[in-house]
Amino acid sequence: MVRRLIGAIVRAGLMVMLIATPSVLVPGVSAEGGQVVAILALAAAALTTFEYASTYPSIVEFRDARPFNRIRFLSLFASVLSLSIIARSQVDPSITVEFLTSIGILIGQAIDFPYSPVHAVVSILPADAPFADLVQLRAFAGMSYLISLLSIAVFLIALRLTNWPFYRQESFNLWVNLPTFSPARNGDIVRRLKRDARWNIALGFLLPFLTPMIVVETAALFDSFEVIETQTIIWTVTAWAFLPASLFMRGIAMQRVAVMISDDRKRNGAPARNGQPVTA
Repeated sequence: MVRRLIGAIVRAGLMVMLIATPSVLVPGVSAEGGQVVAILALAAAALTTFEYASTYPSIVEFRDARPFNRIRFLSLFASVLSLSIIARSQVDPSITVEFLTSIGILIGQAIDFPYSPVHAVVSILPADAPFADLVQLRAFAGMSYLISLLSIAVFLIALRLTNWPFYRQESFNLWVNLPTFSPARNGDIVRRLKRDARWNIALGFLLPFLTPMIVVETAALFDSFEVIETQTIIWTVTAWAFLPASLFMRGIAMQRVAVMISDDRKRNGAPARNGQPVTA
């Protein structure tokens, strides 16, 4: 119990660090904006503490299947940190900032070709947008999209090198690791897991293209495209790249769990009961 509580507090601190990073690094943050960030950070810390300190799960998936959530968190934090540092390029000419900004610009230019996700993001800017805003948004999109691709690659390597989800444990509890997935519904659980896995992968592929279209249509609906704060752009671009990667990883993980349950059934000669731990 004490070990679980300490782990929950550490995770809550990391969530506070994640949410506060843009407000600390990005210049020109207002006092009201800082207060909003503080409230959001405290709310995220409380939610994380309650989730990981409790024995029973609520909404966090694959809670006991390391390193799934750790890879996702590191990907999200790396994207937010990199974009926040790039946003400092106009006021902080240090070597670290300029180096990371140059990498972001090069990656953005390399990936910004017709029909690419980065091109879809850059195209949401109006035609009369300043060139500096275009360069910065391209650097944001290129860097965040590269980090998302690397996170998927790291997860695939972890699947190959480890016996995921059996990482330092002898069983995998479907209910604890997939609390939003109801195994009590009608239909075979393996078939439903594979179906959901395909839907997640398909949505993860389409979302980087659909999100900019939705933003453009929303701006056209209100007949305006107002300038928003840099922090908002950072979180928007980060979510644009992180959510599809997270869906990809979730689909791959659910497919792995479905294969695991199917193999366990074959070994035991009878279907395992839904929601029960599956032994390695």
